[in-house]
Amino acid sequence: MRETDAYVVELQTLSRGDVPRVGGKNASLGEMLRNLGGAGVAVPPGFATTARAWRAFVEANALGPRIAAALADLAAGRASLAETGAGLRAAVLAGDWPEAIAADIRAAYRALADRIGQADAEVAVRSSATAEDLPEASFAGQQESYLNIAGEAALLEACRRCYASLFTDRAISYRIAQGFDHQAVALSVGVQAMVRSDLGEGRGASGVMFSIDPETGFDKVAVINAAWGFGETVVQGQVDPDEYQVFKPLLAQPGVVPIVEAARGTKEIKLIAGDGAEATQLVPTSMAERAAMVLSPAEAMQLGRWACVIEAHYGCAMDIEWARDGRSGALFILQARPETVQSRKAAEGLHSYSLTGKGRKLVSGLAIGDAAVAGTVCRLESARDIARFVDGAVLVTETTDPDWVPIMKRAAALVTDRGGRTSHAAIVSRELGLPAIVGTHQATAVLRDGQQVTVSCGEGDLGFVYDGIAQIAEQTLDPSQAPATRTRVMLNLADPAGAFRWWRLPADGVGLARMEFVITNHVRIHPMALARFDQLPDSPEKAEIAAITADFADKTEYFVERLSRGLARIAALAHPNPAIIRMSDFKTNEYAGLIGGAAFEPAEENPMIGFRGASRYYSPRYREGFALECRAIKRLRDEMGFANVIVMIPFCRTLTEADRVLAVMAENGLRRGENGLEVYVMCEVPSNVILASEFAERFDGFSIGSNDLTQLTLGVDRDSEDLAEVFDEQDPAVQWMVARAIEKAQAAGAKIGLCGQGPSDHPEIAAFLVRCGIDSMSVTPDSFIRAKSAVSAAENG
Repeated sequence: MRETDAYVVELQTLSRGDVPRVGGKNASLGEMLRNLGGAGVAVPPGFATTARAWRAFVEANALGPRIAAALADLAAGRASLAETGAGLRAAVLAGDWPEAIAADIRAAYRALADRIGQADAEVAVRSSATAEDLPEASFAGQQESYLNIAGEAALLEACRRCYASLFTDRAISYRIAQGFDHQAVALSVGVQAMVRSDLGEGRGASGVMFSIDPETGFDKVAVINAAWGFGETVVQGQVDPDEYQVFKPLLAQPGVVPIVEAARGTKEIKLIAGDGAEATQLVPTSMAERAAMVLSPAEAMQLGRWACVIEAHYGCAMDIEWARDGRSGALFILQARPETVQSRKAAEGLHSYSLTGKGRKLVSGLAIGDAAVAGTVCRLESARDIARFVDGAVLVTETTDPDWVPIMKRAAALVTDRGGRTSHAAIVSRELGLPAIVGTHQATAVLRDGQQVTVSCGEGDLGFVYDGIAQIAEQTLDPSQAPATRTRVMLNLADPAGAFRWWRLPADGVGLARMEFVITNHVRIHPMALARFDQLPDSPEKAEIAAITADFADKTEYFVERLSRGLARIAALAHPNPAIIRMSDFKTNEYAGLIGGAAFEPAEENPMIGFRGASRYYSPRYREGFALECRAIKRLRDEMGFANVIVMIPFCRTLTEADRVLAVMAENGLRRGENGLEVYVMCEVPSNVILASEFAERFDGFSIGSNDLTQLTLGVDRDSEDLAEVFDEQDPAVQWMVARAIEKAQAAGAKIGLCGQGPSDHPEIAAFLVRCGIDSMSVTPDSFIRAKSAVSAAENG
């Protein structure tokens, strides 16, 4: 028999050109076994039945006419989807194996058992349709998989059940929606040596990995979800997994650990091998498993490297399943298929949504997509309740699987209790363009049938459900409309959760990253309350700090880790361009609002010009807190590898202050010039302009803070409504200050930019700055294209 006529083939003989013979899943496994083993990518061995075997099975059991008639009845409305699917599955399950096919499956199974040294080898049996795992259609979860199958008889039965799953209700409806001819689709069965990711408490694990950020398409990170046990719980959204984000460009750099996110999931259940007739069963995880992270940093980086190798080989973004064997601890790749959503979004503009009139926040979870919608809640317990669903409603349920797809297509948004970014709910929602919030833990308990809500996925990594119907404004930005400019135009960013959304903007880096916003949103605790935790009196706040930092024996490590990881996402967006991070610039009343902060902050009449910025960093009141900020920056640059990070000092009033701050930084491992470290200073106090030449001897660059400089030059409270007309960045006195600062900085060889909204809102400000010869301007992302256009016009005017 020619190889092309074979009923069964070994996976390692296949390539991605074999999709018509063995489907997308098996063709991809063969492609990796043949080509990526030399790069260290481990794939379990196995074999596959071919499309010819499927057609021979259909012919031997005279199923062809029955299949055609049943699908014709469905198309004509003479039978329901449920009736059609049930009838066809029963017909396939009643079919007998032609002896030639059964013999080939048994022989291939025995050969695999010999190869891995197991008598009754444990195998995973997975369906692979010939219209599956394609760049334009994932067919995620449409057919069945069976785990931990052992013995020839059990294997043949599992293969037959895979065949029957070609006619699940969801598979039939998906093919109809995608326009695939049912009769033209064949089913291959992949049989792989089983990776026992269910064995060993706190050892066997599995999950899903994308070679890009699946929400934004940011192509410099690999996103990994991980949970204990078999991976179906992650895919089906039954568990809230750990999530890791690995920065790919630095994975090849020795000595650094570029993990920009490592968030622990609850991982309350896991799927393991079953007892008796049940091949698998769901069981609760132990308290130790829930508390532990699934992957070590080295393992997350290894998976990230494999994602890079696989992506480079296929030439496109990839959706990958992986597992860690509980006996050996070895990592394996189980599947790899093209990512189907972000790859098709590249030509679209960036959408930005803003809400006004929103009600109180009801629940939050992981945001899928970037849209915001308002509607009425329809809470369902099961896909069997489809008749209750109202088109255009907000679907609220515990979790989804492929049976929910027909309802999801009719929904305005989806909100689930469970699931991660790589769950079925997330994957299908992205494909459908459906805004979704997954893993809320409490949506079904909090949201009521008929309740009017607003679902917002456009505020970063987290999505929120608000009470009532808010007003939603949408703005579309087209990065291709941004002209080239000699003056660098950079971004102002504060929220790491939303940073990756802006990666398609052709920015020249991040000109201002506000550390205090990261502390507020990602750390939440006053650094002095962590540095002096043992000295705090017993109080509800101390108990709250203890609960938040329970995983950290050293409370200060909590601050350093959370801050460095948050800032890393901003640095990753800018890389390899500069990311200028301003050290914390809270006012005392804002610091006091942090958990534990009131005990460490003085009460001031005018915090705006009080104990803020540089004056805090060397003061006994805050010096230990500043040391933690320095530790976070040092970790970000030296341990994580983001050498593109530049440090900026705010509100530095005098040369003496400058010297004191630089000395404190050096004591904490941040010495200007060492390991390429540049240190900038904000130019926002008139003394910074008057003594610009002297400040330039101490700093590598300046960033003009136009709001504070205007306030202090004109003596106007920038927040005063009564003096709003007086506060004018285009006042001649302010412009004189700006022009002198630029002139003196450049004469001293220091870089100088401006961070503020003025150039975006007022083209004449951009023109003035260009005439002065400024090096850069930094603006908010939503005004970037407008600012870039204003700068271009000024340069060419």
